[in-house]
Amino acid sequence: MEHVPPPAEELARLDRELAELDARRAQLLTRRAWLLAALRPPAPTAAPGWNPSGWGAPAAGRPGAPAQPWGYVPPKQPSAPRSAQNVLLTLGGLLLTVAAIAFTLVSWGSMGIGGRSAVLAAVTVGALAAPVVLLRRGLTATAEALAALALVLTLLDAYAVHAVAAPDTDGLGFTAVAAAVLAALWTAYGLALGKLHLPLPAAVVLAQWPLLFGAWAAGAPALVVGWALLATAVLDGAIALWGKGTGARVTACLGGSVMAFSALMVGLTLSVTASGPLGALAPGVLLLTAAAAALAGAWRAPRGFARAGGVVAGLAVVAAVGGVPAAAVPEGWRVLAYLLAGLAPAAVVRARLPRNAAIGVLVASAAVVAGALVGALPGLAAVLLGPVTLLSDVWSGSPEGFRSAVGSTLPWSELAATPVVLALVAGLLGAAYRWWPSLARIAAPLIAREEPGSGAGPAGAPGTGTPEAGGAAAPGVSGAPWYAGGAPAARRRPSGAALRGAAGAGAAVLGWGALLLSGAVLDVPYAVAVAGETLLVAGLLALAVRGAGSGRDGSAAVPVTALVVALAAAVSTGLLSLASEGASYAVFGALTALFAGAAVRAGAGVPRAVFAVAATVGGTVLSGFAGRSLGLAPHEAAPLVLLVPALTVLFGARLRRNPVALPVELTGALGALVAVALAVPDAPFLALVLALCGVLAAGAAVRPERRPVAGYLAAALFVLATWVRLAASEVSFPEAYTLPVTVPALVVGFLRRRKDPGASSWTAYGPGLAATLLPSLAVAWTDPDWQRPLLLGVAALVITLLGARYRLQALLLLGGAVLALDGLHELAPYVVQVAGALPRWLPPALAGLLLLVVGATYEQRLRDARRLKDALGRMR
Repeated sequence: MEHVPPPAEELARLDRELAELDARRAQLLTRRAWLLAALRPPAPTAAPGWNPSGWGAPAAGRPGAPAQPWGYVPPKQPSAPRSAQNVLLTLGGLLLTVAAIAFTLVSWGSMGIGGRSAVLAAVTVGALAAPVVLLRRGLTATAEALAALALVLTLLDAYAVHAVAAPDTDGLGFTAVAAAVLAALWTAYGLALGKLHLPLPAAVVLAQWPLLFGAWAAGAPALVVGWALLATAVLDGAIALWGKGTGARVTACLGGSVMAFSALMVGLTLSVTASGPLGALAPGVLLLTAAAAALAGAWRAPRGFARAGGVVAGLAVVAAVGGVPAAAVPEGWRVLAYLLAGLAPAAVVRARLPRNAAIGVLVASAAVVAGALVGALPGLAAVLLGPVTLLSDVWSGSPEGFRSAVGSTLPWSELAATPVVLALVAGLLGAAYRWWPSLARIAAPLIAREEPGSGAGPAGAPGTGTPEAGGAAAPGVSGAPWYAGGAPAARRRPSGAALRGAAGAGAAVLGWGALLLSGAVLDVPYAVAVAGETLLVAGLLALAVRGAGSGRDGSAAVPVTALVVALAAAVSTGLLSLASEGASYAVFGALTALFAGAAVRAGAGVPRAVFAVAATVGGTVLSGFAGRSLGLAPHEAAPLVLLVPALTVLFGARLRRNPVALPVELTGALGALVAVALAVPDAPFLALVLALCGVLAAGAAVRPERRPVAGYLAAALFVLATWVRLAASEVSFPEAYTLPVTVPALVVGFLRRRKDPGASSWTAYGPGLAATLLPSLAVAWTDPDWQRPLLLGVAALVITLLGARYRLQALLLLGGAVLALDGLHELAPYVVQVAGALPRWLPPALAGLLLLVVGATYEQRLRDARRLKDALGRMR
């Protein structure tokens, strides 16, 4: 018999075994963790106590300790999370603040004047004194919370003083005085308790309002308000540069930016709306003072702020200097006054300003010039795009003036200064392009100048890192400065050749725009406008050809820009000439001659091809004009349009493998497409045009390099012309006309294959078979009888079998396609009948099932398709 222990003894035994299992499990887990740590590779990052940039650093926390090995730093002690503490302190401070506000606003009337003053004074003094004690005990976060409460209490004290002690005082004036007093109080408090971060930024915020509210309370004019804003901005700038604490300096920077912007807006508004030059002087003084303050701050500011200060200073100087003459001239000429003032700050390249501040001033000058040029865009757009309206009424008669031809309703009197602005900027850019080396030498001091406090010596001192300054150039960096076109320095700068090219390109574009707008502003006669624009195109083409040929400046910007602008000007001039028949012939004839001459004079490359293509387009347009002058209908004029494509084929044969030949021939092919489109309304003319196009393609196919494409194209055009001719003649039995062509074509193809077994079946048999099969198929689809589809199907079947037997690709594909389409024609009525009898849900279901089957066997179908492709490719 087996002994069974009592339940209590068995329970005790189970507890002991479970305890032993738990202990063993703990031992195994400990061993497992040790093994994982031993097998884990060392971390690639620096471990605590390792500093890759130090050598012999003393151990932290042990004054006088010996130097540790290279790169050693003591490990950081983990700091306890303070998020919960911050949340509690914030909530506590917020509740105390709400309580103080409620006490001041709600419970104020239930106490006497003495009690009220005593309570607020005691609470405020306590809130101000508590951070002192807390800071001594290291409770910084709690001290910050009570300091915030003290700030709110001081604001409530000010409100209480005004409500009780001076209720009749003007609110704005009292607010200005209170803000000044509180700003001073909190500044002293923040300086006394340097560990607190809130008092000094709060003092800076309060310091924004005394001068502004004071001027507002005194009913000062807008100019005085502007001075108050500027003075506040200057104070903020001083705090941002020399203030204590990052929070105070950032707050001062933000406040100063807002105040300075407001002051500039006040000065600019007063200057623009001044009634005369004398009225613009006082706002100008304000703007000049703001510019001086911005430059003074830029001397010690970091790079980004220094450049921003230079931009502000430059814009303020432009507004101040340009506002005085702008107030004395008509409204349309004010932009010129500001433009001249905007060019003046460019003299800073010789001034002893910090480099970043000078760059900011130059950016401001460039922004003013760009703004003046933007004002010319509406006029240029009107002159360039206005002639598009003449497309709907070609040769309607010469208009009286340039403006009527343009058809724009712009206020041209207000754009009187626009051509002068464009001409002035174009002249300056042209001068910069002409005398670029001298300007580069003038700008050298600005480029080599170092920033204060950058750690590098002045220009010419050792260590500046430039060869001019006596320092060694960095490895791989050219000693030539970037403004002279040398290799880029450590930081990528634009090369001198690129800058010079940009200046030349800008001069070309702006000069053309100035001359173009001058005609619209002066409203010159139509003939003068057309002749002037044509001469402008000639000048631009001469510049493009000369620049592309010489390459003297080392930059392609000028010739490329001149080429692009010449094309745009040619399109605009051509559209403008459509108002008169004589002007159209004169302009397009001149443009064709100019572009052809430019193509002859230009060097080999893209410019020559572009010129040749433009000349071809001009000739095509002239041929279209000839048909209109002869009174021909569009389809009757189509053969005339083919004259230029015929010349391009001869031109291509003359040039042979010249790179210009292909673009010209492609342009002629586009002209042939235009002729085909014109002949579409009349079938006989369409057949004639298609046949002529086939002749041109056959002529191009004589050349070996064009034969692979032009040969097939010629065959297709001839066949298509035949079909169109048969359809136009309403032939019901096309086989009577096509079989006499097909039989000899197949005989010629058979002889060609016997002489050259490697010849393609498409070349030998394709044209002959297509000449009969395809027209017969087209007629069979409209034939209600059964004889023609049957005979066509039998013939297609025989051709398909012959193609498969002798491995001829043309016979197999043509015969199979015709057989399939012919069978589809015969089955179409039954398919329609069955489709009408089927439920509507069945076709989508069958289509979905088909897609599922194809998707499931996609890889197999893909392999089958590849095998079929390979088999067809092996056929001739």
